[in-house]
Amino acid sequence: MTPATTEPSLEGLVAVRVGDQMIGVPLLRVQDVIAPVRIDRVPLAPFEVAGSLNLRGRIITAVDMRRRLGLAPREIGQPHMSVIVERGGELYALQVEDVGDVLWLDRAAREPLPVTLAPEWRALCDGLHRHDDASLLILNIEQTFTLSAPAAGA
Repeated sequence: MTPATTEPSLEGLVAVRVGDQMIGVPLLRVQDVIAPVRIDRVPLAPFEVAGSLNLRGRIITAVDMRRRLGLAPREIGQPHMSVIVERGGELYALQVEDVGDVLWLDRAAREPLPVTLAPEWRALCDGLHRHDDASLLILNIEQTFTLSAPAAGA
């Protein structure tokens, strides 16, 4: 056997926190992590879209992950970070409370989502890993961008 077949298949995940839940964003989709920047609202945008921001001269859409996951809005002045991800050649900013370490976890240890997980979370996650006595939900980037229709009167 070659060494490649004896080593576990690892997946890289960037650990982020949304509310009280840790989520793993697939490392290969992450382009950058940035501190808070000015975000301009976009008229008639879906509820989950916080607005747009300028990242080194490039305008990108910011998605508020609290809204996307059905959580209470972030309090004004509450700190947050943005994880810049790529989808279909475009960049998007996922607004989260905190960004942690890059974790390398064994794909074979991935577990299915619990049946008790809220539908909003089930729709966006592919599975979970147990890490440091906590559950790390695995974010599905493609499903994250299945956004709602624009809010009426927004």
